[in-house]
Amino acid sequence: MVSILLVEDDPLVSRGLQLALTRRGHDVRVAETGEEGLAAFRASAPDLVVLDVMLPGVDGFEVCRQVRAAGQVPVIMLTARGDDFDIVTGLAVGADDYVVKPAQPMVLDARIRAVLRRTTSADEDVRVHDGLRIDTAALTVTVRGELVQLTPTELRLLLTLSRAPGRVFTRAQLLEEVWEHDYLGDSRLVDNCVQRLRAKIETDPATPVYIQTARGFGYRFGPL
Repeated sequence: MVSILLVEDDPLVSRGLQLALTRRGHDVRVAETGEEGLAAFRASAPDLVVLDVMLPGVDGFEVCRQVRAAGQVPVIMLTARGDDFDIVTGLAVGADDYVVKPAQPMVLDARIRAVLRRTTSADEDVRVHDGLRIDTAALTVTVRGELVQLTPTELRLLLTLSRAPGRVFTRAQLLEEVWEHDYLGDSRLVDNCVQRLRAKIETDPATPVYIQTARGFGYRFGPL
């Protein structure tokens, strides 16, 4: 059973999602404010956090920053509107995915399961490239001997790209393989995750060595 922390200040929304996700086999705890959410997270870290953006007191972006600073627990943001600011800001602070409200329980459940699968799907080998070592069995990444903490989505993206060095993956292909999305409008998920991943593994993210851009097409691992 997957343990989920749902941080949502609207009691009708939180109760509806809690009931629906519980029926789908999840163990759901609810917090109504950012402060309550952080306290619940610190008391017992869940397998995944579903986090509303608009919260009284500490907002969802700050909660996400603190959750991300504490480790690799996946975060899905709930945004009341589909504008770029909420979505891009949420991704920039470390969210793994987002769902625009009103969130349909079936859609949210599918996103939850997709995010969690990213933590367990890997090939059994070790990949080494110019100081970068990816252990796909232990799900660890080191750069020049230093352990790098990646989110599940960042790790899944790196695993996907490094599986075929030199091959160009389009954004649509990455959305399907990493996020299990089929809507190209979500390509900002790919671009934001690439930026976060480069910031963690590249010596100079502006001139990347590992995650290369194929302009007009997508991304590839390493040079051609």
